[in-house]
Amino acid sequence: MNEPISYEMVIRGHASERMLGAFRDDFAIEVTDAGPTRMTGTMRDAAHLHGVVIHLTSLAIDLVSLTPLEPDVP
Repeated sequence: MNEPISYEMVIRGHASERMLGAFRDDFAIEVTDAGPTRMTGTMRDAAHLHGVVIHLTSLAIDLVSLTPLEPDVP
């Protein structure tokens, strides 16, 4: 990964503000009452992406999917 890439991360269940507080600056977070929580953000490089995944797993957050998003084409 040489260029920044946007990703959508889906985590199981309703994640609390407290759990996701560290991600507020880097991600748009959509929390629903009944379904999964979606986080969308841009990863600078592979190390950034791996760091985010490690942080999520260290909080015992179940990552359901990690999907690269297509870049916006004007």
